[in-house]
Amino acid sequence: MARTPETSRRTLLLGAAAVAGAAAGLTTTTGGGALAGPAGSTTGGLPTLAPLPPGTPVRRHFRPQEQRFAGYLAILPDMTNDIADDPADPDTYGFMGGGWWRSPNVSYNARVQEHVYTLSWFLASRRLWNPYTGDPALEARLDIALGHYLALQHPDGSWPEYNPDERSKAATGFGMGYLAKALLQLRNAARLPARQQQIEAALRAGMGWFLDPATPIWGSGGPVPYANQNAAGLAASAMALTLFSDDLLERQLAERIEYLATNGQSPAGFFYEPTGMDIDYNFEVMLPEIAEIYALSGDRTVLDMARRFTEWFGYNLLREPDGSGWLTWYAMSSRTSRSYYDDIVADPDRTNLGSLFVPEIPDLGAFFTAQEDRAETRREWAHGPGPAPGLAKQATSPRIIAHAEYGEALPSRRAKRQALRQLPYLRSGDFATVRRDTARNQDYLYVRQPAWYFGGFFGTRPSSLVRGGTGFLWHPQAGTVVHAGQTNQNSWASVLPAGTSDANSNLDRTYQIGDRDWDGTEQALLGAPLLVRYQLPDGRILTDLTIAQTAVTRTVRAVFPVTEQVPLVLHPDDDVHFTDGTPVTYANDTAATATALIIRRGRVIIRIDWAQPLAATVSATDTTYLRDARRRIHLLRIPHAGTLSTTISVR
Repeated sequence: MARTPETSRRTLLLGAAAVAGAAAGLTTTTGGGALAGPAGSTTGGLPTLAPLPPGTPVRRHFRPQEQRFAGYLAILPDMTNDIADDPADPDTYGFMGGGWWRSPNVSYNARVQEHVYTLSWFLASRRLWNPYTGDPALEARLDIALGHYLALQHPDGSWPEYNPDERSKAATGFGMGYLAKALLQLRNAARLPARQQQIEAALRAGMGWFLDPATPIWGSGGPVPYANQNAAGLAASAMALTLFSDDLLERQLAERIEYLATNGQSPAGFFYEPTGMDIDYNFEVMLPEIAEIYALSGDRTVLDMARRFTEWFGYNLLREPDGSGWLTWYAMSSRTSRSYYDDIVADPDRTNLGSLFVPEIPDLGAFFTAQEDRAETRREWAHGPGPAPGLAKQATSPRIIAHAEYGEALPSRRAKRQALRQLPYLRSGDFATVRRDTARNQDYLYVRQPAWYFGGFFGTRPSSLVRGGTGFLWHPQAGTVVHAGQTNQNSWASVLPAGTSDANSNLDRTYQIGDRDWDGTEQALLGAPLLVRYQLPDGRILTDLTIAQTAVTRTVRAVFPVTEQVPLVLHPDDDVHFTDGTPVTYANDTAATATALIIRRGRVIIRIDWAQPLAATVSATDTTYLRDARRRIHLLRIPHAGTLSTTISVR
């Protein structure tokens, strides 16, 4: 491997780590906890961490909010012993290999080293169930892992991820957070004093790079892309500044928080990923990161960000009437495919830290597991059979246990019910609103008529995953009836002969309420049907979408034959048939020549009508939703010559 100008600094760090590791290896290898195991063997230059005693981790030994540590304890010896400890290979000495966390699993990827926090926590934290408190083998291996981590830092303070010369926003932002938390653990336990000084110096350098307005991670005046990574670096900086003081960095942190609030959150309410919304990254990553900033600093700017996001999020999660959970409008997610959330989520739950906003923003409580329900899942886990199982490789984020230290503020069942009543489409039965990002030509349309709640997207798609046009259709008693996804094969769209769809394009649009034009700048009470006229930029497909009180109609005019495609959410006990009498059975494919498809769900009858006899099919897919997997996507397809009106009505 070619040597770089950083080699001398790296050699010094690795040399210090080797000396410290050798010294630690001369001491006894019994841990400081109540269940300390026997000494481990050696591989390479250092003793290995002893395995757990048989029958551990014992589930009932864990306090409810610390149960999430059990899976990490179960794998701690394997993870620790995978650390490369051959001093003859200085380029990998201290590398946390083994594939436990992040890809690529290569020695220059600083993100792989983020589990130094995990090791530091178990080294420093005395618990009945932790046999590794103060363990010298753990300490020695943590030390060389920190040495490798710190040696990867560039002179400007940044760290690499995907190539050795990269200045990675993610590796630096998230990494500083784990290093700061590791430093706190080492200080509390009075361990590795020399390494503590090096970590503080690395944090100061990293913050100098990350908080500098001139650093490219902040963009050039437009939206801050991948805003969650910027928020991670700000949370890390807030954490670091609880460990040491620096007036300049304090001022820069406050300024960057304000900048992120202005440039990292869309006027529509979502956080940019990279220039659109994303259900997963917004709720599971970004919101917890700004919650950490709030927990550490009480900064009201991030509280306001969370409040604006809460309003936005309420439009995009579709509550199933039986209370089993939510389907999400994931067709608009620009990075991931998070399509649902169960109403009750057991540990580990990546969203937990975001609940710290709930006391100030009660409406946000609608989206979290209720206190009583989480307590029940924890009781069930504690009484489960056998010892706690270990986590699988690549499913071991240090984030889970790092956030556990902050506690949680989950809503009570009563508070959650109150919050649910504040969802926009449950609070009102009559509105149309466009949540617009004008600078990026993005229109997120939400329409509530008495029988329906509808969502659609028009304008410039923020990523190739996003599908435009018609998105979802929800009924107060039947729940989600139509639910579009992120491919041509599961869009609610007109499918072209080549297999693509108009949803896979930017769609020009105009709006009209009754006989008057509407520009979407103000929320409207309807009292009349809403008409959206949209088309492909080249005009080959023109669609009139009419959303009336009890019916939604798509009238398509194309210059060639197309197929009308409707991704239906069907339940096993739905009664479904074509109007020619052909039954449609759940999870099976059916074909018929008919004028409509009729779905009876409980007392609700939904009719999808195309008026003229046409050959149509219903095809089952593998896509199911929620823990019970009862809701399954079935694709209704109706090929036609180019002009067709399809009406979905309810009675």
